[in-house]
Amino acid sequence: MFGITLSSWSDILDLANLLLSVTVAILAFSLLAYVVAYNVRNRVGRAFAILLGCVMVVYTGDVLLYLVAPEQTELWLRLQWLGIPFVPAAYFDLSDALLQTTNAISRRRTRLVMLSYTVSGVIALLALFTDLIVQSASGQNNLYYLDPGQFFPVFVVYFFLASGYGLYNTYRVRQRCLTPASRRRMTYLVVSFIAPGLGVFPYLVLAGFTVDPGRAFVSLLTLIGNIGVAVMLIVMTYSVAYYGVLSPDRVVKRGLIVFLIRGPLLGILVVGAILTVPKVESILGLPRESVVLLAVVALIVLLQLLIELIKPTVDRLIYSHDQEELMAIRELDRRLLTSSDLRQFLENVLVAMCEYLRVPGGFVAVQAGEELLVEAACGPTELINSFRRYPDWQAVLEEAADRDRSGGGADSVQYNGYWVWSLRTSGRENALGLLGVVARTGQSGPSPAEREVVDEVVQRSETALEDRLLQQGVFMAVMEIMPQIERVQRWRSVIPYPGTPPLQQPAETDSIIYQLEFTKWVKDALSHYWGGPKLTDSPLLRLKVVGKAAEEEGSPTKGLRSVLAQAIEGLRPEGQRQMTASEWLLYNILELKFIQGKRVREIADRLAMSESDLYRKQRVAIEQVALKIIELEAGNGKMDEVPAEKADAQV
Repeated sequence: MFGITLSSWSDILDLANLLLSVTVAILAFSLLAYVVAYNVRNRVGRAFAILLGCVMVVYTGDVLLYLVAPEQTELWLRLQWLGIPFVPAAYFDLSDALLQTTNAISRRRTRLVMLSYTVSGVIALLALFTDLIVQSASGQNNLYYLDPGQFFPVFVVYFFLASGYGLYNTYRVRQRCLTPASRRRMTYLVVSFIAPGLGVFPYLVLAGFTVDPGRAFVSLLTLIGNIGVAVMLIVMTYSVAYYGVLSPDRVVKRGLIVFLIRGPLLGILVVGAILTVPKVESILGLPRESVVLLAVVALIVLLQLLIELIKPTVDRLIYSHDQEELMAIRELDRRLLTSSDLRQFLENVLVAMCEYLRVPGGFVAVQAGEELLVEAACGPTELINSFRRYPDWQAVLEEAADRDRSGGGADSVQYNGYWVWSLRTSGRENALGLLGVVARTGQSGPSPAEREVVDEVVQRSETALEDRLLQQGVFMAVMEIMPQIERVQRWRSVIPYPGTPPLQQPAETDSIIYQLEFTKWVKDALSHYWGGPKLTDSPLLRLKVVGKAAEEEGSPTKGLRSVLAQAIEGLRPEGQRQMTASEWLLYNILELKFIQGKRVREIADRLAMSESDLYRKQRVAIEQVALKIIELEAGNGKMDEVPAEKADAQV
């Protein structure tokens, strides 16, 4: 199928070389994608990506040479020169980028890098369209090569001169490294630096100067070289992967290992199966395509299973000093209750309770600030809507809480056709919400025989709500510290290489650090839109756009109100207003809640949505208003410093 029959050692070596060429091509492409995804903003990453691209082009050509007809080999041999001449330039570029990370900056060297790319481009064009560098193909039996042209010696001198200078610069980088970690990584890079160049250099062209090479000898040397290139590409990627990233070392290391297993390894195994599965019609009576298909599917499934099995072992090796923290994070992830999880759990609890008590429906209302919102409900649609439209569940909660505090325990309170129970924290100090079901006609509450099950259901609901409340506290703490963590990671990415030029250092944008606090200021100002201390004393009054509006309106408070109104109007879609259209949702929430001052229940009814969903959408709407104000401020010039509680920050 691929022009290879296993009738001699040379044929076996050909198949091995084909598999290894495929391996290197897949590795180069995969690692190129990895570097582009995570390191492309860093000059070291960009230079290494160019080098990987050159290797990918050359080895892809090697693979295709096994597949094309002999008369097409010259075309593909010449196309490989789209990558070969650029390898020394990429080496030089990479070494210059590495030197700059150690503050060894040279404009002359940078100009030489640009010159080397120009020379490489000229050589590539000459190799593609003329016979000055290489000329007509020679060889046979899957061993094809181009004969040297008139200027091929010039290319050889340029290739080894530029590559050697790049290797020398890389060694200089290692000598300039001050920390053991950076010196260790640079050692890996120096050792593996030369492998891609040796792998792509067209040695067989040199055969035109002497005699035709021995078939098995060339195949054996190629095999050894391909193995070295594959290994060294991974080592180089590991060394380069740390440049310009914000993640800790362990995250980078784990991410690279998982990527290599899920991506390149899987691709290599699949292609290997396609190439090596023999014809088995005479053995199993099956067509080869069927066996290949089964083998590929089995490899994909089994490799994913293997990844899951070895993941704990990999984590233990990588996180050897952080086992307790890693287990805590995994346990948190396993026990995590999202808003959807909580709603589904409460709905399941309600369904079980309603079925047990033989009632048509029920609800759980959760305390949200000063209001009580129906978080979960079950039953017919009309009944669920009646739960949400009930005039004042807060009064019902207070009555149930009084009953609970007086020693009533989980006894229900009958209220206007409902049995309700207050949901409280484990210490019974604070109210969490309300659980209610439709009351059975003529009964004041569940029977004594049913109370044991009811108590259990109420307790489970309380536990779920309390856990969710604690987790929300964790989330809020994480959200508050995430900007600071991001800033520390930026500093961390610069600390090992203090000589990085300012333009190469990660941007320090305080607007990111204080975005959450700025959004809180906007929310506070909106909550007192028509007057109040959160409006009159808002830090937003220090913005230039507010100061300009204050001059026009006659007072700072009116100026801030004008800016808020302008930001809200900026979210208004074009056309006639629609209350339930998705594109009008954010604007309608802001206009009804803060400008008209409508109650949450009334807004939810008019917008045909649940109250809990309304609160989530309101948070998004406020964030958009904050972004609009930032845009307005940017239009007035650079922002003034807006003081936080303990530190000044630029918004």
